[in-house]
Amino acid sequence: MHSWTLADMPDLSGTTAVVTGANSGIGAVTALALARSGARTVLACRDPGRGRRALDAVRRAAPDSDLRLVGLDLADLSSVAEAAGHIAEETDGNLDLLVNNAGVMALPLMRTADGFEMQFGTNHLGHFALTHHLLPLLGVRGMSRVVTVSSLAHRIGRIDFGNLNAERRYDKWRAYGQSKLANLLFTAELQRRADAAGKQVLALAAHPGLSATELGQAGPRLAGSTWAARLERATRVYTQPASAGALPTLYAATLPTAPGGSYYGPRLLGETRGGPAPARLSARAQDMTTALALWDESARLTGTATDAI
Repeated sequence: MHSWTLADMPDLSGTTAVVTGANSGIGAVTALALARSGARTVLACRDPGRGRRALDAVRRAAPDSDLRLVGLDLADLSSVAEAAGHIAEETDGNLDLLVNNAGVMALPLMRTADGFEMQFGTNHLGHFALTHHLLPLLGVRGMSRVVTVSSLAHRIGRIDFGNLNAERRYDKWRAYGQSKLANLLFTAELQRRADAAGKQVLALAAHPGLSATELGQAGPRLAGSTWAARLERATRVYTQPASAGALPTLYAATLPTAPGGSYYGPRLLGETRGGPAPARLSARAQDMTTALALWDESARLTGTATDAI
């Protein structure tokens, strides 16, 4: 069986892509691969310095690429709205691919600038609002894609509408699982709405399996646990590199035959490593009643229109 690799990516000349969290890990690999394939690539990054270094690294590896850098803090809805305006300018009003990649994992209880629990607010609400603001740019010149990066941890997730903001209790891993489940429910509802509206948008999702990135370091650092940070680094011997973890995202982003609403991950060892293939959705990730309710609540929380699409 042929295992899909970067060599199988199509020519993306003439297309425009945005990658959130493009300064490191899977986002950096994704941005580089898209740029090398010819896409005008916008790196949307929270930290300006790290974003500039990432852009310079892509430019060195792909000297002829068309690159742009936009500041984006998904934990601040005013920053999300401002970033969307800059993206519209940098893409000339047309967007072929949005990769909702950035995220945080297993943090101690923290709040976004708007008062949301940090993991739900960043991983889901920030990307929900960004996608909403960018909807007018999608499908302008043919079929566009929105690829949202979820996780194997979505399987432990449950949407707790009575405690979305962690006001009654908080468990960092349950909160992470909830945010990653929300990514998949968002994808399903976005595709349903696009189909109903006749909008040329494919909504897809992917997960990286167990990949060695900096994602797992933030939680221990913020909690002041140096031993946990060291343990996380030590366990990377059991993970695959970010270059492999990015393959399901790029597969979803570029596979010509990928249907809307599909979900991809590594194909080996319980979806932890290997080339990309269709991934397994939990039963909760396929609950369209919850997907609709989550969309409406997310629109209310972010102040966006429920009927934008």
